[in-house]
Amino acid sequence: MTKFKSQGFNNTFKNARKGFRLVLKSELNIRIHVAVATLVLFLALLLKFSALEFCILLFVIGLVIVAEMLNTAIEFTLDSIYHNKFSRMVGMAKDISAGAVMFATIISVFVGIILFTSKLLELLH
Repeated sequence: MTKFKSQGFNNTFKNARKGFRLVLKSELNIRIHVAVATLVLFLALLLKFSALEFCILLFVIGLVIVAEMLNTAIEFTLDSIYHNKFSRMVGMAKDISAGAVMFATIISVFVGIILFTSKLLELLH
């Protein structure tokens, strides 16, 4: 048993939506990721991607956005704990979480190149 009151199902979703809005308001990078994702999905619709291709796109888009959100949560947490004071270890943790976002983004770009190149080549033939 926990000392904290159970939130209930509806409040859980309310807090999750609040968290997503917060990260959209506070982080330029996630707004860029969302804008690029929207463009990519629109282009996928125009190119008539299959359901499987859409699922792959949605998965890698989700991977990048989740990585960005976790990176932001790590940064906020560390800044809060250490009161924005410089610490080599905090810097390393932030760099590692930013590296995770970069890695997810690079993988997503490669997946996008593979999917879109094959679709564009189909149109040319």
